Amino acid sequence: MNEGKTKEQDSGVELEFDLGDPPQKVWRAVTIPELRERWLPKEALADPDAITVTPGQKVRYKLRDDNPPFLESTVTFTITPNATGGTCLRIVHELTDARFDGMARAANSNSPPLMLAA
Repeated sequence: MNEGKTKEQDSGVELEFDLGDPPQKVWRAVTIPELRERWLPKEALADPDAITVTPGQKVRYKLRDDNPPFLESTVTFTITPNATGGTCLRIVHELTDARFDGMARAANSNSPPLMLAA
């Protein structure tokens, strides 16, 4: 596995990894609950079932924070074969909660500063 590439977006993070394992094995790791729970616990999921599935290629789950304000997000796993017989795994985690639009951004986000009442 390589160290991966990370790309930040306004509402999320995109990661990309080249893995030595074949796409079928990676697909099982992101879709079979017993395997998925090793790195994505069911407590983080808003629903244990995927919200969209393209078999063998793409799966999207809905997540919910376990602390207030309980924001919702999605995580999408896209699996494609790479040139070496392994897998290119692309992970996109996006904050999709409509309440996010009115919240303060991180200090280094280059967004206009906002103040929230304590």
